[in-house]
Amino acid sequence: MKRISLSLVLCAGLVFTGCKNDKKEKEMDDQNETEMSSEMDSQKNEQKKKAKVTLQSVSNSNLSGNVVFTQEDGEVSMTAIISGLAEGTHAIHIHEKGDCSAADGKSAGGHWNPTGEDHGKWGDSEGFHKGDIGNFEVDENGNGTVNLTTDEWCLDCGDKNKDLAGKAVIVHDGVDDYTSQPSGAAGTRVGCGVIEM
Repeated sequence: MKRISLSLVLCAGLVFTGCKNDKKEKEMDDQNETEMSSEMDSQKNEQKKKAKVTLQSVSNSNLSGNVVFTQEDGEVSMTAIISGLAEGTHAIHIHEKGDCSAADGKSAGGHWNPTGEDHGKWGDSEGFHKGDIGNFEVDENGNGTVNLTTDEWCLDCGDKNKDLAGKAVIVHDGVDDYTSQPSGAAGTRVGCGVIEM
């Protein structure tokens, strides 16, 4: 009888210890899974960046609008929604300095051109500035949109040849002819906004 009781106690102890170990292993697995999930979320957040630019009117224009830059999977997408312009074609560029303090927008400097190319049409094999976005159309109500996606830009990445942070978006009242140096003869600057992270 003593042997049977002792055997039962021993078996119960082994079952209890086994259950306890299984519980510990499950807790550790859950913890590891949570940590991995958290790491993946953090990497995903690091990959996706966003900058919103509010355009202010310069040169006594009536312009207003917003530009949103979104970086994901090694590419930056730009969406600009602009209003208060005359119907027709207008130019938009990235300029080298994030400074819109001058009444005429000239405090933003020239086109952003970190690679020393000639001014040209975006994507031209002969060369173009990293800031040469180009022209867009404005409807009879004074509204226009611009969309561009490229791997030529990045947001707050530290690469001086690609980083948009600290630059300015400039909207012109004229048309970029894509040939006049150094800026395409796009006319007066009528909108300016700083790209800040």
